[in-house]
Amino acid sequence: MLQSMTAFASRSGQTETHVWTWELRGVNGKGLDLRLRLPDWVSGLEQAVRTAVQGRVTRGSVTLGLRLTARDSAHNALHVDPAALTAALALLARVEAEAERQGLRLAPSSAVEILAMRGLADIAAPDPDTGPLLAALTADLGPLLDDFVAMRAAEGRALTTVLCDHLATISSLAETAARAAEARRGQMEETLTTALARVMEGAAGADPDRVAQELALIAVKTDVTEEIDRLRAHVAAARALMATGEPAGRKLDFLMQEFNREANTLCSKAQSAELTRVGLDLKAAIDQMREQVQNVE
Repeated sequence: MLQSMTAFASRSGQTETHVWTWELRGVNGKGLDLRLRLPDWVSGLEQAVRTAVQGRVTRGSVTLGLRLTARDSAHNALHVDPAALTAALALLARVEAEAERQGLRLAPSSAVEILAMRGLADIAAPDPDTGPLLAALTADLGPLLDDFVAMRAAEGRALTTVLCDHLATISSLAETAARAAEARRGQMEETLTTALARVMEGAAGADPDRVAQELALIAVKTDVTEEIDRLRAHVAAARALMATGEPAGRKLDFLMQEFNREANTLCSKAQSAELTRVGLDLKAAIDQMREQVQNVE
């Protein structure tokens, strides 16, 4: 069963000293783009979180945030790192001086903006030993990821149904194209025969064999048998990928490009209104399927 890259999960927990809330969001992405919003003072938390998420999620733009507060209100007050503040102010002064040298006028920085800089202000850690808190947080992370993956799976089941419907439409249109191409065969033969006779009448001394070869080449160039066969093969390959249970989003996206290439070639070779119509319907169905494939892990 396919998995979607779109999901959301949240979870709250507490110990004797702290309360927290996790929020985990995922949307589609080309690879795994993991963005963490975690308190800096819990030693080892970021690495533990990265390892846990990467063990369960292979693709998507994922944002994980943790709101962590101490039960003792005295420990919830913000504290400022003096060294970080000094460095930040020095950097701001350097930027402002360089901007002035280049004739640029910068808006003054507010205290709120400065305090929002990463690592400058944070909630004080109540205990230098954050090991027990880290253990509690990482233990709570497992169920959060379970909920997140479960939602991705539920979305994936819905996606699978939609994609199967699109594949059925594409398969049906490929067969309609095959019938239209066969119905076109007699007309194409008549057209080529008439063209050959016209050329032979109007070109004295023309080599009949050479003319026949050129017309045969035209017939080959308008034959869509290979395109239809490849469309059938792509449908079978897509169905096989969806049945593996493995992350298949990248491979399905590549197949969508192949589907589109065959549909474009079929339209360019159509030489009939009916086959052109089927080709355009194919392109529309493929585009609709490709939009859904973008959400597959």
